[in-house]
Amino acid sequence: MTRFRLATGETFRSLRVRNFRLFFLGQGISQVGNWLTLVAQSLLVLHLTRSGVALGLLTAAQFGPILLLGAWAGLVADRSDKRRLLMAVQAFAMVQSFLLAALAFLGDPPLVAVYAVASLGGLAMAFDNPARRAFVVEMVPQDQVPNAVSLNSAVMTSSRIIGPALAGLLIATLGYGWAFVVDGASYVAVLVALALMRTSELRPSAVAERGRGQVREGLRYVRQVPALFIPLAMMGVVGALSFNFQVVLPLLVTRTFGGAAATFTLLLSFMSVGSLVGALVSARRTEVDVTHVVAASAAFGVAMLLLAAAPSLPLAFPLGFAVGVTSISFMTASTAIVQMRAEPSMRGRVLALQAILFLGSTPIGGPVLGVVSDLWGARAGLVVGGLAGIGAALWGRWAFRRAGDDRSGRGASSGPDPVLVSEAATAPQPA
Repeated sequence: MTRFRLATGETFRSLRVRNFRLFFLGQGISQVGNWLTLVAQSLLVLHLTRSGVALGLLTAAQFGPILLLGAWAGLVADRSDKRRLLMAVQAFAMVQSFLLAALAFLGDPPLVAVYAVASLGGLAMAFDNPARRAFVVEMVPQDQVPNAVSLNSAVMTSSRIIGPALAGLLIATLGYGWAFVVDGASYVAVLVALALMRTSELRPSAVAERGRGQVREGLRYVRQVPALFIPLAMMGVVGALSFNFQVVLPLLVTRTFGGAAATFTLLLSFMSVGSLVGALVSARRTEVDVTHVVAASAAFGVAMLLLAAAPSLPLAFPLGFAVGVTSISFMTASTAIVQMRAEPSMRGRVLALQAILFLGSTPIGGPVLGVVSDLWGARAGLVVGGLAGIGAALWGRWAFRRAGDDRSGRGASSGPDPVLVSEAATAPQPA
């Protein structure tokens, strides 16, 4: 029992911090609603068009603003009070969800209008992503950053267990519109949590001063630090071709296995359970280095290839669980290394660049995988994603060796200490 308490204490230690605990609870509710919208949008477009290309274009509409505005959004995060910025962005996202609900209640909404409102959600995501992730670092002590990053990933992934299942239930019983209404209402939780925080207990990063060329400065900074550049380059490939689940999985379930929309949400929930398990395992990690990023990318690729080879729907569920474990392991490792390795004054821009490469690459990979799945089946789309994960891992391993440091890329870096958590910080400290 004592050993169990110690283990759980290690896993959840950053929740001892009041501000992060509020953030964790608010995000937990809001992210369930966010998954309602993501799933309902995909199923609505599939219902209207029965087209994989149309699903790919939806992802382009959702994530295109990140590709176009992500770098500037990261600069805005570096220049802003991140808590206030998040409150404004979350309020805007609430309005966007209610607009989607209004369209869905029409019964047969124009596809162009659905794409247009989805792009507003992408606009909110472009500003929310770097601000939210950089804000995590400001809420907890430095030695608890890897734990907070993993728990933040855990709350995101646990919402994927409830959100898709709830979306399937709402769509089947009440229709698409009510899924969007519940999402809009869920933003109240995160707004209240942000409002209740004690600003005196935050560790605000230095605000970047206004000046010319600051976006280009962030790009140059990343290029000069191998411990940032190489994981980000891997993220671009994996994000574009491996993480397009909203395109490939609905087609795999409905076309390949002959399932219904509710079956798709169930498979997504299985995958999300795996993601939650992977995030909680990652939360116990006291150091993060590039070998974790490389290994997780390779494992993710192998899991996707196994899912592509699943002979039946029942076997797809445990393989989806494995995809969830490995995908979140890659995400948490690559996110933690970026958050801890970047200079505080550059953190927003670096995280925005990661969002561009991960989410902003979706407008490129989504339509490509939609065409591949329409021509050769959803299994082919999964194979493309699996090979991308393995290929990124092989390139990353080679690139880190070439940089002169197999673990942190220190040979050509500048700025703060390497991404490895120092030995002095590995022991848990009271909040």
